[in-house]
Amino acid sequence: MRRREFMAAVPMLASAANPKVLRWTVITIGNLSRNRYWGESDAKPLRDAICTCTLVSGDGFHLLVDPSLTAKDAMAKELDRRTGVKLGDINAVFVTHEHGDHFFGVEHFPQAAWYAAAPVAEILNGKKFSRKFEPAPKTLFGAVEVIPTPGHTRSHHSLRFDCDGRSIVAAGDSVATRDFWRERRSYFNAVDPALAAKTMDQLAAIASVIIPGHDNYFLV
Repeated sequence: MRRREFMAAVPMLASAANPKVLRWTVITIGNLSRNRYWGESDAKPLRDAICTCTLVSGDGFHLLVDPSLTAKDAMAKELDRRTGVKLGDINAVFVTHEHGDHFFGVEHFPQAAWYAAAPVAEILNGKKFSRKFEPAPKTLFGAVEVIPTPGHTRSHHSLRFDCDGRSIVAAGDSVATRDFWRERRSYFNAVDPALAAKTMDQLAAIASVIIPGHDNYFLV
């Protein structure tokens, strides 16, 4: 799909007419349980996986993407260490897809809205949580777009927003790491590798910064 066609399919926000994202910060830099680019086999895990967790802050909101840490004290410490934000300051949590490493820390935010794209919320609401996930609207807080990014899972969704003149995509596992991005390769457990590669091509057309699911952010 050409850049112009995808831009039409996923409209950009009119920044002058909407609240702005003022800051975004990676809270935890994720890692994979096994990494072929380190010479490791896909056959078995070699370490615990942690996903990349990102805080997106704007006019009157703090939105946490893929809360990663199972221990409440650890989640609180990383939020404070990286941003000075407290657990109770988080207005909303967004989960990109239904894999456990991307929602392990959600219960630390009982006061926040819990969002996922509608098909993801349906899957998550079949699991045992203290309350339900809400289907996310197309735009969160008037500033952050929810966009479909299938391939890793059928219903995977990412977030796109503008900040400091750049288009940022919090990609979740639609992009595993920068190495996987360079080869347009999906992680070993992707449900549709061909679709995942197409999604990465589409993200390349709209993003200037990618925040992958298990790595630090990088420029496109």
